[in-house]
Amino acid sequence: MRVDVASEAGVSRTPNEDWAFAADRFMVVLDGATARTGTGCSHGVAWYAASLGSTVAGLAADRRVRLDDALADGIRATADRHRGCDLTHPGTPSAGVAVVRLDDDVLEYLVLGDVTVAIDTGDGVRVVIDDRVDRTATAERVEADRYPFGSAEKQAALLRMKHAELAARNRPGGYWVAAADPAAAAYAVTGSLSLDSVRRFALLTDGAARLVTPFGLLDWPAVLDVLDSHGPAELIRRVRAAEATDPSCLRWPRNKHGDDATVVYVR
Repeated sequence: MRVDVASEAGVSRTPNEDWAFAADRFMVVLDGATARTGTGCSHGVAWYAASLGSTVAGLAADRRVRLDDALADGIRATADRHRGCDLTHPGTPSAGVAVVRLDDDVLEYLVLGDVTVAIDTGDGVRVVIDDRVDRTATAERVEADRYPFGSAEKQAALLRMKHAELAARNRPGGYWVAAADPAAAAYAVTGSLSLDSVRRFALLTDGAARLVTPFGLLDWPAVLDVLDSHGPAELIRRVRAAEATDPSCLRWPRNKHGDDATVVYVR
């Protein structure tokens, strides 16, 4: 088994709000949600992602613990670390989470929020993604996509979009991410498949998955081929090269010119 990891901040000199851990038998990747509003918290998103990620990794190491239980307990423990903050604030720090764990003959996965797990079984690539957030704030999202990156109109539209997203966060009919309420873990996408059928797999934050969505420059088998031949750092380099050709973010509408990008690849 070979495990490769790469992570890069979307903008230099700013904290990387992704977090990753990779061991021989389990991998954890978090994508901290950008805070465009107040959070009611003295801790940043990077702190939240690292605190939650390290806790979930420790819990998931015990194969007797279900992955959704590990996430729920991790959310609870992280909330306990900053009870002095206003954890009821609608913008309290949050993150998308993906976990893969390998047992003797089974691959288990959990995805909550916009982190992707792509698994090559030999018969095709199974893509596990939780895109519920993309189905919220649709009118505000379309409006934000109209404006070039960096414009005052874009910034105002993104703020309206963020408020609409937060109104739908962690509630029925909306979307679910790890924040302060451990109940969100029950809404994670989970599953398993025979390890004998798995050739390779990857966990990617949405900033690293841009060559597929929204750029449409590669499909998932091609992404895995790049990772297999050149490694995660090369995939991220290609994402950055594509971003550089669209500085206005109008060819490929998106909320940030460059997003934090993290990949864990296992072969």
